Amino acid sequence: MQGILFPRGVVEEREGLQEYRARGGYTALEKALKGLAPETVIQEITESGLQGRGGAGFPAGKKWAFTRECAEQPHYVVLNGGEDEPGSKKDRLLMENLPHLVMEGVILASYAVGASTAYLYVNSQYNKAKDSMAQALAEAQEAGLVGKKILGSDFNLDILFVAAPPNYVAGEDSAALEVIEQKQPLPRQKPPFPATAGLFGKPTAVNNVETLANVPAIIASGAKWYRSFGTPESPGTMIFSLNDEVNRPGIYELPFGSTLRFLIEERGGGVKGGKSIKAIMPGGPSSAFLPPDKIDIPLDHNSVRAAGSSIGCGVVHIVTEGSCIVEEILRIADFFAAESCGQCPACRMETNTLAVMLKKVQQGQGGQPLLEQFSKVISFNKGKGFCNLINMPGPPIESALRLFRPDFEFHLANGRCPQS
Repeated sequence: MQGILFPRGVVEEREGLQEYRARGGYTALEKALKGLAPETVIQEITESGLQGRGGAGFPAGKKWAFTRECAEQPHYVVLNGGEDEPGSKKDRLLMENLPHLVMEGVILASYAVGASTAYLYVNSQYNKAKDSMAQALAEAQEAGLVGKKILGSDFNLDILFVAAPPNYVAGEDSAALEVIEQKQPLPRQKPPFPATAGLFGKPTAVNNVETLANVPAIIASGAKWYRSFGTPESPGTMIFSLNDEVNRPGIYELPFGSTLRFLIEERGGGVKGGKSIKAIMPGGPSSAFLPPDKIDIPLDHNSVRAAGSSIGCGVVHIVTEGSCIVEEILRIADFFAAESCGQCPACRMETNTLAVMLKKVQQGQGGQPLLEQFSKVISFNKGKGFCNLINMPGPPIESALRLFRPDFEFHLANGRCPQS
C-alpha cells in the first residue's frame, strides 16, 4: 500500500535537506509563497479533511481558520511533540528521520495562520529527535527557508525550541503553552481555546507532529489527491503503532479504512506465539476494549466509534487469552492516577478512587456491590476537569466490566487471577 508520509516505506535513517529536496521537499512551501494566499492554503487543508492525529481528531483547517481570523496579534504555531502516550513512537520517528517534512509543515502552518514565530515543543527525553530537528532548522535557515523574507517573499518566521517535560499531561495543548511560557505543565480551563487565546493570550495553532507532516503533501498535490486515500469521512492515512504483542512490532502507515485484522496480521505478522486474542484496545489506554470478533472493523474514526471505541493516536494494544483483564485495567488506572497533574480536585480524587477500587477487586474485597460503583464514580465526575484526563479511565474500565465481568467476579471470590 502506498503511503503519504512514507511513500517508499518507513524511512530507517535520517533524511537531510538535500535528500528531501531531491524528492520534492519544500516545493509545497514554494508553491504557497509564490502563488497561494494564506486563506487559500487553509481552504485546501479544510477541503482535504485533514484531522488532528494527536487523539482528538479535530479538523486542522478549522483550527487554522479560527487562528487566522482572530484580530489579536501576534499569532503563533506550536508543534506538539510531547508524545507521552504509552506505546506511541510515530512522532519521535518522524522527527528523527523525516525532520524536514515536519519542518515544512510547521512553516506552511505558520504562513497560513499569519504567525511570525513558531515553537518546536519536543519531548525532553527524545534526544535523537531534538538533535535531528535542530539540524534541520539550521539547514533550513541556511537555505533561506526559515528567517527573513523566506524564498524572496514578504514572509518572515523565527522557529524556537522548547523541551517538553516527560509526563503525560504536559502533552495536552494548553499545558504545552504553559511550559513555553515557563510555567508548570498544567492544562488551562477551556474555553477559551488556544486557537483564539493561546500562547501569551494570543491566537495559537497547536498541532501534533503527524498532523503537520501531512500538510506539505496536501499543498503540493491538492486536497482531491489526498482524498484518494482513506474514506470520505476519514481521508488520508494514519500511522499506527504495534508493540511487543505482535511478531513485527513497529509503526505502520495505512489508509484509513484498512482493517484491524490487516494491521495485526499482515503488517504486524500476527500475535506472538500464535496466541488467541482476548481483547483489543485500538486507540491506546483511554480507548474502550473491543472483543476479538471486531477484528475486521475498518480503522477509521466513524467505524471504530460505531464499534464502541476510539482510534485515538493509533496505538493498538492486544490482550491475549490467558491474560487477566483485571490486572490490565489496574495497570491503566494506576497510570492515570499517577499522571493526573492534581490541579483539578475531581480528577485527582476520581483517578485515585478508581485505582483503589480496582486494587480491592484484585484482592477479593468489596463483593459484587463494588462493581456497581465504577460507573457511578465515572459518570459523576465526567467532564469536570480542565483537560480530558478525567474522562480517560472510563472507557477501558466500563468496557472491561461489560465484556469480561467473569474476570472481575473471579477476583472478588478468590482474590487472584483466574489463570493463577
